[in-house]
Amino acid sequence: MQETPRSILNKYWGHTDFRGSQKKIIDAVLYKKDVLTLMPTGGGKSICYQVPGLLQEGICIVVSPLVALIQNQVGELKAKGIKAIALTGGISFEELNDLLDNCLYGGYKFLYLSPERLQQSLVQERIKGMNVNLIAIDEAHCISQWGNDFRPAYLECAVLRDLHPNVPVLALTATATNRVADDILSLLHLKEPITFKDSFKRSNIAFSVKHTEDKWFQLKTLLSQTRGCCIIYVRSRKMCSQLSAELNRHGFDSTFFHGGILRSEKEQRLEHWLSNKVPIMVATNAFGMGVDKPDVRLVVHYQIPDSLESYFQEAGRGGRDGNEAMATMLTNNEDKVMAQRQFLTSLPDTAYLKQLYKQLCNYFQISYGELPLEPFPLNFNQFCKQYNLNTNKVYQGLKLLDQNSVIGLTDVFSQKTTLRFITSKRDIFAYFEKHPKMKNLIQTILRTYGGVTDFETKINTLLISKKTGISESDLLKALEQLQVDGILEYKANKSDLEVTFLMPREDDRTINTFGKKISSLNQTKEQNLQQMLAFVENEKVCRSQFILHYFGEKTTSACGKCDICIQKMGKESVTSEKAILEALNEEPLSSRALFLRLQIDESQLLKCLQTLLEDEIIQLNSENKYVRKGK
Repeated sequence: MQETPRSILNKYWGHTDFRGSQKKIIDAVLYKKDVLTLMPTGGGKSICYQVPGLLQEGICIVVSPLVALIQNQVGELKAKGIKAIALTGGISFEELNDLLDNCLYGGYKFLYLSPERLQQSLVQERIKGMNVNLIAIDEAHCISQWGNDFRPAYLECAVLRDLHPNVPVLALTATATNRVADDILSLLHLKEPITFKDSFKRSNIAFSVKHTEDKWFQLKTLLSQTRGCCIIYVRSRKMCSQLSAELNRHGFDSTFFHGGILRSEKEQRLEHWLSNKVPIMVATNAFGMGVDKPDVRLVVHYQIPDSLESYFQEAGRGGRDGNEAMATMLTNNEDKVMAQRQFLTSLPDTAYLKQLYKQLCNYFQISYGELPLEPFPLNFNQFCKQYNLNTNKVYQGLKLLDQNSVIGLTDVFSQKTTLRFITSKRDIFAYFEKHPKMKNLIQTILRTYGGVTDFETKINTLLISKKTGISESDLLKALEQLQVDGILEYKANKSDLEVTFLMPREDDRTINTFGKKISSLNQTKEQNLQQMLAFVENEKVCRSQFILHYFGEKTTSACGKCDICIQKMGKESVTSEKAILEALNEEPLSSRALFLRLQIDESQLLKCLQTLLEDEIIQLNSENKYVRKGK
């Protein structure tokens, strides 16, 4: 029996039918059409390329921006018995070569890779020789400089079209304005594309903005009233750790997540939250993309985000199982001032970028005309302190240098660890007898790094952690102890960022190539924040309608559950009750007669009558008509 999209869906996912536009998208791809897919967060985008990828001979290439997202999807496919490969960071040339061979000859159905990995000539060469049935570009809004997650490497995704000109391209995103959607179509070189846009409406999420001078009290109240998992978004790493600690002190079981913690700690904290061991995750915007947890009941924004795209994507992580969820922003006037100060006054202009670039080159002692080949670990706060720089403005400047391919910026905490054994083998063996728990660690280091007894050697703490089964944090403590005990010399240099220089140092000439774009980008960021603040200050338009209009989706129906709608319903009830009582002052009336006379919405009328009956303000007479009590 020949497989069909529905049979594949049922076989691997257990669903009997598709949602929204999924089936139409799959059919278009199977007819070799290029497609742009706009679906809300949790709308089932991955099904749109996984089903046709399985139906056809060959392999589906999936470009995705985050390692967490890639690993999550590859893990799920493998659990279903589907052969999938991920090309992530930290892979040696030999391993990369073997994985690409598996794609060519091993019957694999999916190859996931980052846009940065796609830029490697070896990867492009091997992809050219593969039998590719579909090219999927996930989180495609990253290709647009007007999008909220612009990734310069995404601009190179069009190379896949050159490598396989007759293979359909499917671009997918959950956050794209009309301007961003136009960029996706153009920059990916889509040919006669079909666009499918499902409604971004999340009818199961109650959006609300709560203006309060005591955000901490309101947060505790929300958490006390919520059964299930929560995410609390903040803007800074410092606030992230502090808020989590404060919650734990007050009996709320929480953990925190940001870009400045070890990868092993991130994995552990994520696992605890995903498995419901810890119900509350306090996080910066570094957390979320690629995290598919269906039962998040509450998403709190403790501070104002920089754009409606960011807000909607983060709030949309609630209620992915289709059940009711809340997305609440806690804010006050001081918050608005702080947001403007952080996001607008920190926007770097061309002159600032030129100065920042020179300082960065001087910091790493890069001479004019030089192009270093090795990446540099950067302690962000140390750099800012040395030149007395505003941290927000520096970070925005570094991101712009990254976006315009002057540098490659990796926002990941790392610890460069070097060590050398300074005692004899005899002394080491004697140390084993007194400290048997250290034996496995020392032997693993000696076996892994041959020259570590003679030279200061850089070691990979994550690799040693995996080999020994010791957590990375415990490993670092053990190394410190070995240094105290005189067994080795140990140095650990922490870095928040890793910087790779992508072009030779030419100072002003380097920045002049894109200087004219900077003012346009800054203007867009200002507009994004103004739209976000308009959403916060809005007191008239349904929250859901406001968001949908921003993304170009016109709707006349209010959600009925956001703070604006609830407030309106309360006012309408008061107005309606007053009109009913005035009519009943004149004569007894049936509900039908009241409806004809007052032209109140029928459900609203019946609700008001029920409230007035319960409050014993009105009663029914023997003719089944409503009368004022006491008349």
